[in-house]
Amino acid sequence: MSPLPQSLFWERKDTVGAENALVDSSSGLYARGVALAVDPIPYTCRYELRTDAEWVTGYLDVVAEGAGWARSVRLELAAGRWRATTKEQGDLNAVLSSAGHAGAGFPGIEDPDRLFGAFDVDLGGSPLTNTLPVRRLGLHQARGDEVGMAHRLNVAWVLLPSLEVVPADQIYTALPDGRVRYAGETFSADLTIDDDGFVIDYPGLAVRANGKPG
Repeated sequence: MSPLPQSLFWERKDTVGAENALVDSSSGLYARGVALAVDPIPYTCRYELRTDAEWVTGYLDVVAEGAGWARSVRLELAAGRWRATTKEQGDLNAVLSSAGHAGAGFPGIEDPDRLFGAFDVDLGGSPLTNTLPVRRLGLHQARGDEVGMAHRLNVAWVLLPSLEVVPADQIYTALPDGRVRYAGETFSADLTIDDDGFVIDYPGLAVRANGKPG
């Protein structure tokens, strides 16, 4: 496993948790990361993500685990078609139920064709994956008429801790002050990003605790 040139660390603001991503963005994105959170139940998530040079997702591998359960999903995009491969051990639903939460769906997605037209993945609670549409659409360098233009996207949203994958409509808009507005079906936030399109501050979700070391 080769070392990667950048390490980005975010502290969660909506719950107790954090994310650390090791990244190489010299030609598209390659990243390995770990995310931790205590809600809705304590879990650890490890992921590996690769895009092509145009920042279109190639694959996302995710493993999530907690006390008494573990799940994994691999999403791959090739020739415009998505494929999902999953594994499950233990009983996540029983753990959620004992903690007073509703049950979870199965990991992955029953019909990957529902993701047709999606070029990005969105890992729940992960500021790193917001960078994918920002870079793919060039929003971090938006100028002139590009500022204020809304881009409606279909993305593959990976829920944590269940690893259920659902299609989600999202809107990304470059703002005049260099920020990017993210909007989902019931939520929006103005993201502060750095010159490379990585999130510095995601109001209500996470803030980056470090810069970009050399």
